[in-house]
Amino acid sequence: METIKIRDDFIKLGQAMKLAGLVDSGVDAKIEIQEGFVKVNGEVVVQRGKKIHPGDVIEFDGQQVRVEN
Repeated sequence: METIKIRDDFIKLGQAMKLAGLVDSGVDAKIEIQEGFVKVNGEVVVQRGKKIHPGDVIEFDGQQVRVEN
């Protein structure tokens, strides 16, 4: 499982996906999230602005990324 590090208390889901290299752009993240292809902690999320905190796990396209601080 890959990890990404954040400096703040949270990061928005779309930004986290870009930071992790799961998508190339914010537009790509928006589409994938709205289509229901992204999970956070095992649950499908359709809000691109969802706050992701350290310890959360993002799943997309067979990849998992854990957020750390």
